[in-house]
Amino acid sequence: MAKVKPSIPKGTRDFGPIELKKRSYILNTIETVFKKYGFMPIETPSIENLSTLEGKYGDEGDKLLFRILNSGDAFKEIRERNSDEKISNFKFQNSDISEKGLRYDLTVPFARYVVQHQNEIVFPFRRYQMQPVWRADRPQKNRYREFWQCDADVIGSNSLLNELDLILLYDEAFRKLQISKYELRINNRKILQGIAEIIKGKEFLNSISIAIDKLDKIGEDEVKKELIENKFTENECTNLFKIFKLNGTNSEKLLSLKNILSQSTEGLKGIEELEFVINSLKHSSTQSPNLKIDLSLARGLGYYTGCIFEVTAGEGTIKSSIGGGGRYDNLTGIFGLENISGVGISFGLDRIYDVMDELKLFPENLKANNTKLIFCYFDEASQNYCLQAINKVRNGGIASEIYPDIVKKISKQLDYANKLEIQFAAIAGENEMKEGKFMFKDLFAGTQELLSIENIIEKLK
Repeated sequence: MAKVKPSIPKGTRDFGPIELKKRSYILNTIETVFKKYGFMPIETPSIENLSTLEGKYGDEGDKLLFRILNSGDAFKEIRERNSDEKISNFKFQNSDISEKGLRYDLTVPFARYVVQHQNEIVFPFRRYQMQPVWRADRPQKNRYREFWQCDADVIGSNSLLNELDLILLYDEAFRKLQISKYELRINNRKILQGIAEIIKGKEFLNSISIAIDKLDKIGEDEVKKELIENKFTENECTNLFKIFKLNGTNSEKLLSLKNILSQSTEGLKGIEELEFVINSLKHSSTQSPNLKIDLSLARGLGYYTGCIFEVTAGEGTIKSSIGGGGRYDNLTGIFGLENISGVGISFGLDRIYDVMDELKLFPENLKANNTKLIFCYFDEASQNYCLQAINKVRNGGIASEIYPDIVKKISKQLDYANKLEIQFAAIAGENEMKEGKFMFKDLFAGTQELLSIENIIEKLK
């Protein structure tokens, strides 16, 4: 068999033990806050039917869906048709694609879940979900093709108190992760609809949303160029960017918007919703979130209808969003359950990890290895002696391991323990066995004492 150079697909990553410890720390912290706010866990399959996924994310999103090839006999036919080519150069036909794809986000599968399980759910339903998603995006720094989202959604309620709750949840979770200087930007799709209405026409909302969603990535000139390609005039672009660049406090921006959108019923409704959320925050006993109205915030996904959110870290070099979400009024209607409104937010695990790693925000006591005690020995007899003792230690709930190989030099075993930052060692030799004890060493402090296994268990507990 030919040798294969080890590699992984672009936009994916391997995670070693300490990296997984850090990721688990983030997940556990966020999950604790989810539970505190009354959210319940669910999971959905990695693979969804394409009928579930397609048409829910707008044209841009549909282009980034990972579609799954038929396998088995169908794939055999594809190979035969491309017999002279490497698999990376295969030419595929539409009939080669199965009816399934990898999930693009957690929200659309959640809407499908709600409709399928509506008779089992108590509404309003508060769910959280922490799983990977996949997007056929161009890989670059802090942008991956496989990444984890941690979502919290409330579905079956129109109340804006849910938006307030999610803002407070964001605030508590990021403060627990020590990302206290985050910035939470907020807007409302109804305001964007009002802006589209007075600038060009309601039917141009999607063109505006898709274009300005790229503002941070490609800059104002390129967004303007894209708008002009979508039949906007120079003057319309100028007026549009004037609105996006409104300065002042949140209250001052809303006041200016009321004048600008005075003739748009939908736009005024969006302003009213933002005012409610911002004013409600004043009555909260929590620390004031770093909330900022950003009129250029669009969230390009096509299903948002009300308040929308995006979070960025306030420190470090990573300026990409580390969270986002919004209100969707009838996403379940696509699957046959009409007039069920929902709102949700997402934490981007991978970017949060990158931010925390750069800013050194992880607890210093996180270790790759949980082992608290290692058993060391010199020969087969002392190995058997240690094997009898380790079961007692593990039954006592103490993480422990035994060095697997018989080596004459105890230093090799202790060197292994030091590299893995295992603090304690129980060493058994001929003298220890005679006394029915172990030489118990604290490898961090450099101390040692002769103890029975029962005394060691008590000490470690």
